[in-house]
Amino acid sequence: MVYPMLLRHLRYLLAVADHGGFTRAAEALHVSQPTLSQQIRQLEETLGVTLFDRTSRTVKPTDAGEAYIECARRVLVELEAGQRALHDVKDLSRGSLRLAMTPTFMAYLVGPLVRDFTARYPGIHLQIFELSMDDIEAGLADDSLDIAIAFTPVRSPDIECIPAFTETLGVMVGREHPLYESTAVLAPDDIAQLDFALLASDFITRLSVDEYFRQHGITPQVRIEVNSVSTLLEVVRHSPMATMLPEAIATEDRALRRLRVASEAPQRGAALLRRRNNYHSAAAVAFVEMVLEREMPSL
Repeated sequence: MVYPMLLRHLRYLLAVADHGGFTRAAEALHVSQPTLSQQIRQLEETLGVTLFDRTSRTVKPTDAGEAYIECARRVLVELEAGQRALHDVKDLSRGSLRLAMTPTFMAYLVGPLVRDFTARYPGIHLQIFELSMDDIEAGLADDSLDIAIAFTPVRSPDIECIPAFTETLGVMVGREHPLYESTAVLAPDDIAQLDFALLASDFITRLSVDEYFRQHGITPQVRIEVNSVSTLLEVVRHSPMATMLPEAIATEDRALRRLRVASEAPQRGAALLRRRNNYHSAAAVAFVEMVLEREMPSL
């Protein structure tokens, strides 16, 4: 007997694949294991292939199953995008936007952008995520994000990059540092004498900082490393440590001051990222337009 294929079958299929077995998948789906097994059997009978190898302790997709699961994922992503398209309101009186940024942008960019966007479109529900570059690319690929602000380049050809602005990094200190009031221009040798608190090495910003030091022959005295931008800012504000972060972060209200340096400061391109060839909601399009029309990153 051949059964009609339903959207439910695809969701069940992906649940078994993602959880590595029927028991955990059934728990996640809130259905009984016999019901789930029956539905997968129905799908296999409809397709005429075996989708899972059930002979080992862990249920694994067959070669045919792997190929079909990949297609099923794409189908569900497109269906969910279509669902959002049906609910999209072009006059922006309501809707939603799922926005992600990398951590350093959260330190100075998210506040002004959210302020301006919500003032223009108060009916739009915002979800904001602070994510690593890897997680941003994954979120755009599986349609759990609409827009992201991050660095270029990206690895996935399925992600569209819209250049937004150029970010400049600077050496900065807090009020506890003896150079807080200084107007002197620091040479590379002077920078090498500073005690630094920096982001951990897995941050993209740290890679740019390390490259700057390398290019100018600076061996920095890194006393503290942290895995949070907000923590780093607290450390610099309350200790005689220097750091290197986007220049826009160094403001008086944050009690941070950018030091003048003789060497050219490192720059990097920032872009709006979105899934290529995907439906883009009116809210997402409006957000992109707002970012591109403003002076960045002087907010």
